[in-house]
Formats: sequence, structure tokens, C-alpha cells
Amino acid sequence: MNLLLVEDEPSVVSVILRGLTEEGFTVSVAPDGLIGQQMALTNNFDIIILDIMLPGINGLELCKIIKQEKPSTPIIMLTALGTTENVVQGLDNGADDYLIKPFKFAELFARIRMLLRRYNGSSTTDQIINVADLQINISAKMVKRANNDIVLTATEYRLLEFMAKNKSKILSRIDILESVWDIDFNLGTNVVDVYVNYLRKKIDKNHEQKLIHTAVGLGYVLKD
Repeated sequence: MNLLLVEDEPSVVSVILRGLTEEGFTVSVAPDGLIGQQMALTNNFDIIILDIMLPGINGLELCKIIKQEKPSTPIIMLTALGTTENVVQGLDNGADDYLIKPFKFAELFARIRMLLRRYNGSSTTDQIINVADLQINISAKMVKRANNDIVLTATEYRLLEFMAKNKSKILSRIDILESVWDIDFNLGTNVVDVYVNYLRKKIDKNHEQKLIHTAVGLGYVLKD
């Protein structure tokens, strides 16, 4: 597996490089955003890890550029910026996951494995989930409501797909965090509530029939 690490802190580079090399990865390192952009766009990597605070181009801008050119390349943000707003901003720019410094290598490696399984394990057979007039094409990752296309970010789509696969089932915030973000986030953040509200604005706005419901004190449910 080929991995690109865009990171300017030598101590962080050393830990990740040593750990992933021992796990059989071939790791390329870019010390700033400009070099990272050139390497990411001219080479094929199985996964990319980006710091946010980088010289040249910051990680948020770089993530957006990479995802526009190579949307199927999984990206993990690795940063000391850990507020809910920071997490949401990173995910909105296309990141698949967001790990806050300081971190344990075992957690980073677990997130890498989960992302690789997610991207490499997709089926080519069309799978359609219908909830009332909402249609989700799992293989094409396309969403329609009342035959109108709905544009979602990668994180919004994963959240909707998870809720659709568990339609009519109440999902706790912990259920959603573990399944959509793979590994437990800090449970003190309200990132789940933020993204559910994003979905509501795109899925339910201007529709008399609401599909996303709050189970007070329990979580959320997608149902007819």
C-alpha cells in the first residue's frame, strides 16, 4: 500500500513513518502543501494523510484540490485543531476522517484500515434504497427526492446511507459516530447533530413529509 503523508512536524513524521513502514506501507512524505499537491496529483496513493496547518497551501485547501481531481482517494486530516467547527470544516472540504493531535498510532492505523476497507470493498452491483419518495443509489452514491437530484458532501452521504440502511431504527449518536466516522470521536462534540441538521436542510426542506426524525433523548431515525 502506498501512502502520502503531508506533514511539517519532524516528530510526527518520524512516528508515522516508523509505524506504517513496520506495517508494510510504502510512505512518501511531503513537508509542505505545495509539494504535497504536486505529489498527490502526479502519483497514485492508496490513502493520504494531511496536516491542516501547512506551509504553502493549508491542508483544507489541499484536501479540496485532491478530492476534485481524485475523489476516490481516501484522506485523513491530522491536526491539533479539534473543535466541532474545525472537524466540520475538514469534512466539508472532502476529508473522510479527522484525527486530533496528540494521537496514538494504534488509533491512526485503525482508521487507515477502516477507510481502506470502505473504499476497496464497494460493490459494482446497483443497490437502491427507497424511503418514501427518497431514493438512494448505493453503488452510484446518488440521491434523489421526488426525482430531483440532491447534492451531498461525502460525510453527509455516508450519514444518509447509514440511516437508510437502518431505516425505521432509532440510531444513537454513538451508533452514528462509530459507523459513519469509524472510530469514536470526542463525545463532547456535537458533530452528529450538526450533520443531521445539514441533511434535514437538503432532504426535508420544502417537503411536507419529513423523513428525518428526532427521538428525544435517544437519537435519530429515518422513516416514512
